[in-house]
Amino acid sequence: MRAKARVVAAEEAIAAIPSGATVAVSGFIGAGHPEQLTSTLERHFLRTSSPRDLTLVYAAGQGDRGERGLNHLAHSGLLKRVIGGHWNLAPKLGQLALENLIEAYNLPQGVLCALFREIAAKRPGVITKVGLHTFIDPRQCGGRLNDRTTEPLVGRIQLDGEEWLRYKAFPIHVALIRATSADGLGNLSMEREGLIGDVLPIAQAARNHGGIVIAQVERLVNHVADPKSVRVPGALVDFVVVSDGDHHDQTFGERFNGAYVGSGDGSPSIPPLPFSERKIIGRRALMEIASGEMVNLGIGLPETVAAVAAETDRLNDFTLTLESGPIGGIPAFGLSFGCSHFPEAVVDQPAQFDFYDGGGVDIAILGAAQVDAQGSVNVSTVGGRFAGVGGFVNIAQSARKLVFCCTFRAGGLRVGPKPEGLEIIQEGAHAKFVRHLPQICFHGPSALARGQQVLFVTERAVFTLTTGGLSLLEAAPGVDLQRHVLDQMEFAPASLHPAPMPRECFLQNLP
Repeated sequence: MRAKARVVAAEEAIAAIPSGATVAVSGFIGAGHPEQLTSTLERHFLRTSSPRDLTLVYAAGQGDRGERGLNHLAHSGLLKRVIGGHWNLAPKLGQLALENLIEAYNLPQGVLCALFREIAAKRPGVITKVGLHTFIDPRQCGGRLNDRTTEPLVGRIQLDGEEWLRYKAFPIHVALIRATSADGLGNLSMEREGLIGDVLPIAQAARNHGGIVIAQVERLVNHVADPKSVRVPGALVDFVVVSDGDHHDQTFGERFNGAYVGSGDGSPSIPPLPFSERKIIGRRALMEIASGEMVNLGIGLPETVAAVAAETDRLNDFTLTLESGPIGGIPAFGLSFGCSHFPEAVVDQPAQFDFYDGGGVDIAILGAAQVDAQGSVNVSTVGGRFAGVGGFVNIAQSARKLVFCCTFRAGGLRVGPKPEGLEIIQEGAHAKFVRHLPQICFHGPSALARGQQVLFVTERAVFTLTTGGLSLLEAAPGVDLQRHVLDQMEFAPASLHPAPMPRECFLQNLP
């Protein structure tokens, strides 16, 4: 018989991590992130100066933009290299990269999820078109974020006369994962977690490369009643660490919300949004969703679409999905993003991206930091900081229809309603429709070649992507086209025959 699970204190488990190891960490913002383990690793390093020179690998961003999550690991000497899907939630990591103190890569979240599986199977990597013609393409910078980062992890190859990207596999030596319960043999179940994430491929990858798997859990149980509910078999787990209770919040926004692990007809109470530029954009974007469609909403401004859909009783018209795994239900906001209220199903993150990459999403509503005349989009680097792409590249390249949402300008913009439509009370300080993008995260010409329909929705104008570039489709009633639209862009649209944006977008309260 196999021995019982090795249940140890967090300090003992962390002490087993060798210097120079490649460490993979599970989680999505705060959901599924092993906070007890990463905070203990930070304390252990600060006290002992070991382990050193780790390579950190993670798919989804994990942090609270402050101290928690992967911010714990942002210490020079502890890390040598970081390969991550999203950086914005861990600004301390980004600062190390900006200061050229670590090697830093930004690769698509969905590719990294798949890469964990390829590493587990000891295959040579992920072959995909995701990332072509973006800054992740080796003809641009190969996802490398600073001068210190020189090793190419992404290459271009030819298969059957077509261009593909190959993301190289590498060994994983340590897996830091999280679950709800562990039984006497270390079998892990996730009944109180808001998502499944990528815990299994991360554990398999470490195990198959002779590494160690450390699992943080909320509790110990005698046995897991249903073996089908075991998400990571105990045979893969080396150490089980029972959290102290303060480091196992369901998300970084909430201690525990039963709606994230429950099903049924319930719905959260979503208060009506006050009138703002965000609400205008949410209303207009919602008009692009047809009944019965499979939808992905991005983080940030696109979240308003769900709130507006709740106000107008349209939430049951379509199926909302998140790249983290929930299908159906209503996505949570803020630091609980990645979970959904009353989902119909929750699949693991790699499986969700398989579905996305194959074109399963009918319409994706995503944010945009900057847009150029070709309809290409930057979301990854703004104002001298690394935000990263997360799942953006996978979703933007695969959804059949795309709606990019952003304010027309940024920095102090204030708007209000007036009888004929929209009033610009204070103009934003920074242009968002620009001549040059610091990084290309979505390539407009390639989207047209793939046959995607692409719209750009702002509070005062709607653009569509055509072969001639960005064309002005609609303008808000009440604004001066020259002064409020054309003069606020760094390039001229390809065509200027706008219809009025729908008047209901600008009403303070819908009838």
